[in-house]
Amino acid sequence: MKIKVILLDTIKGIGKKDEIVEVKDGYANNFLFPSKKGVPATPENLNKLRQKGEKKLKDEEKEVKKALELKEKLDGKSITLSVKSGENGKVFGSIGSKEIIEKIKQDLNYSVDKKQMPTDVRIKEIGIHKIVLKLHNKISAEIKVTVVGV
Repeated sequence: MKIKVILLDTIKGIGKKDEIVEVKDGYANNFLFPSKKGVPATPENLNKLRQKGEKKLKDEEKEVKKALELKEKLDGKSITLSVKSGENGKVFGSIGSKEIIEKIKQDLNYSVDKKQMPTDVRIKEIGIHKIVLKLHNKISAEIKVTVVGV
């Protein structure tokens, strides 16, 4: 006999977290329920799952709205960094995301999370460089980083 179960964890071969699956009653009673990897799909538990989904959607909407506001503030803005450089336009060392984050906070009065910065940022030349900040899954802002030598 099979019963419907709401999974509390992703289980390979069975389903993903918060998914409703049908499993054999022995598997549910002997493994899923005791190990807290699933709960019976009762009307009460289904209602909790629905409310959790609605809350997740609302939180997602807030994050998207916040990201769009940030995109408006940051998109197209520019910052200037002064660094020591050689005569050939090469920077001594390199400029990484840490320096750029600090300069954005200082000049644009916004603190960028290091997760929003591309991981491969290493500026080694004088000039204008474009950096794309990933504000959300599908929302990004582009800023210009001007590097001048001293």
